[in-house]
Amino acid sequence: MTPGNNGPSTPEDDDPFGYLYADGQARGAQPPSGGYGYPNSVSRVRTVGERQYGQQAPTAAPYGQVPQQQSAQGAHGRTNAHYAAPETFPGGAPTAPQHQVGGSGQGGRGRGPNTKGLLIGAIAVVAAVVVGIGVVMMNGDSDEKKNDQAGTTPTQSQQNTTPSPSSNASGDAKVKLPTIDAKALRLEGGATLASDVKGAKADGGVYVAGFNAVGAKVTWTVNGVKDKGSYRLYVRYGIPGTDANATVSVNGTPKTQPLNMKNFGGTPAGVWEKGWQETWALVNLTEGTNTIELSCQQGNQCNAVLDQMWLTTDPPSA
Repeated sequence: MTPGNNGPSTPEDDDPFGYLYADGQARGAQPPSGGYGYPNSVSRVRTVGERQYGQQAPTAAPYGQVPQQQSAQGAHGRTNAHYAAPETFPGGAPTAPQHQVGGSGQGGRGRGPNTKGLLIGAIAVVAAVVVGIGVVMMNGDSDEKKNDQAGTTPTQSQQNTTPSPSSNASGDAKVKLPTIDAKALRLEGGATLASDVKGAKADGGVYVAGFNAVGAKVTWTVNGVKDKGSYRLYVRYGIPGTDANATVSVNGTPKTQPLNMKNFGGTPAGVWEKGWQETWALVNLTEGTNTIELSCQQGNQCNAVLDQMWLTTDPPSA
């Protein structure tokens, strides 16, 4: 292969920089018609700020001359085409600060919140709360002092601590119903008074003995019954550790149900002194005077001694 011209499609012609060499210029190589770089390049180099959208680009100065410098503010106040402030574009920042329009007499000047008035109001609220707390604490202390003073001075009910005498051991103190001891009863049928067994509550420890025979009877004449109605007849009795019963009659009429004098306490047999107990039965009384009889009838178990008798309302008052 010998060197020579092989036609227009040689590598020299493809070299974009062939116009820089003598042999390339001899073959007619020309600098690229576009910008810098490869032939037909479309890139354009411009001065910073030269390109403006929507405006015609300024004509470039001839090669070797310095383009005329223009200030940001042209003659007679015209804006330089190469400069555009941000606020000139859509959505740009405002050109001047916005002022709040003031009230009348303020010359259109803005007016901030009344912080001084708010501070005075807050101080007033705090002061009111403190005063209220102080008043509550003072009232609480005065109430405690009053309660302490009231607790140290006994009332009239506290001074009268001595109980009033009751009409009977288990009776109603408000009504003051009658009560009676054994020796005040009318005795019949072999019933008699005795005081051998200790523990009787009747005056002098006297009780009714000899009641364990058929026909023995004790009678209580009750005076001063104020209200007609049902009452409880209580009887205090003594047994030698065995069950007993008797017949109750009111104003001459016997009750069908006997008075139960069981050994409720479970006392030992044959020991009279430990056999004192209480029982009761319902009786209907009239206003005024009534007679109550307790007797040993046929079929009764009457091995018992009698101590006291009293009346209460039915049911007994608290």
